[in-house]
Amino acid sequence: MTGILTLDGKRALITGGTKGTGGATADLFRRLGARVLVTARSRPDDLPEEQFISADLKTAEGAVTVSNAVRERFGGVDIIVHMLGGSSAPGGGFAALDDAEWQNEMTMNLFPAVRVDRELMPQMVAQGQGVVIHVTSIQRVLPLPESTTAYAAAKAALSTYSKALSKEVSPRGVRVVRVSPGWIETEGSVHLAQRLAAQANTDYEGGKKIIMDSLGGIPLGRPAKPEEVANLIAFLSSDLAASITGVEYTIDGGTVPTV
Repeated sequence: MTGILTLDGKRALITGGTKGTGGATADLFRRLGARVLVTARSRPDDLPEEQFISADLKTAEGAVTVSNAVRERFGGVDIIVHMLGGSSAPGGGFAALDDAEWQNEMTMNLFPAVRVDRELMPQMVAQGQGVVIHVTSIQRVLPLPESTTAYAAAKAALSTYSKALSKEVSPRGVRVVRVSPGWIETEGSVHLAQRLAAQANTDYEGGKKIIMDSLGGIPLGRPAKPEEVANLIAFLSSDLAASITGVEYTIDGGTVPTV
């Protein structure tokens, strides 16, 4: 092993890999030499068809579609990055969350990883090597009661599942690691900051401050860039991180105020 970060020849699957942090991770993986497949429901115009799998991972059928495509095109996989996630739950605290909202948050943030891992993990174990990255969120330890209770609970479930999986498969050569981002300045978060700025009659920087204040502040003074999160994921997926498994890496500019 050398000190050079490379993913040369690695076969990688990135869920939710067409835009935002997922897109940045897919781009970086390709530059580092990996063969990359990404999944989403629809393919961006600038993404070659051979690099894309169309599937709805909120369904069990979608997980099977993705797993079959990975086996057909790559013959297996060396790295899985579970980037897919998000929330559509309404604000209003616990009373606004009915059973359907709770189910939707679990369906988006927990079940896709569980299902895809179940499909592809046996092959990783059989080959005696592989890396699985579960992208969680600082919301699992810093939930916002007004709007992210169900999302935070789903990400906490993903983190617990990931830890259990690491204890099971790490002795057989498969590393399982969690990456926990704070606020990332993606296209979606830019739009949110702009909307909040308009409502508060301020500029974009003022909108960003509203979000940072809602999180209790970001000591670094800014959100993370998608490329910065991608850099961490690439390192953890590489052979440079060969002894790292079963842990969670927070990348939040210092947002979480505890040890």
